Amino acid sequence: MRMRFVRPLLAVLAVAGLAACSGSPTPGTTGSATQAPSSSATSSSPSSTATPSASPTSTSAAPGQGNAELSITLLDTPEAAPQMFTLVCTNGAPAAESSHPSAAEACTALKNSPSLLSPAPTRTDQACTMQYGGPATAKVTGSVDGKEVSASFNRTDGCQIGLWDAAKSVLGSDGGL
Repeated sequence: MRMRFVRPLLAVLAVAGLAACSGSPTPGTTGSATQAPSSSATSSSPSSTATPSASPTSTSAAPGQGNAELSITLLDTPEAAPQMFTLVCTNGAPAAESSHPSAAEACTALKNSPSLLSPAPTRTDQACTMQYGGPATAKVTGSVDGKEVSASFNRTDGCQIGLWDAAKSVLGSDGGL
């Protein structure tokens, strides 16, 4: 008699868990893979390191000024030589000193969503699919619209893959997939 109630409950919980991880990430939302939230020189926002248990689910931020100075380090595998890019954007357009492989696309992405590299702190109640998206990692430092950025990306679970995919134009890689 007890199993009659347990099985439907497990089915509902499984569907709810999958629904929590479905949808595409929205830049500047809750969750990040080992990303340190940005800190602003003009504000005193709390700093903490996020864990891989988050998933972005809130609304997108308003467009920004499109000014950025970023250093991007991409590592496709632990054994690979790091790829390093510089991205400098002024009013959403790449500057001559940018060495990014798709600078125009990256500058447009940052202008449209300046919080792309500054997600909110991790939610501890977020379920993420347990899938591995590959060994690629990326580190982005610098500033976007005058706000300091220090973000790390990986592809260790569904939430982290979603964050990577949202920022892939800025990272200069789709993670090898």
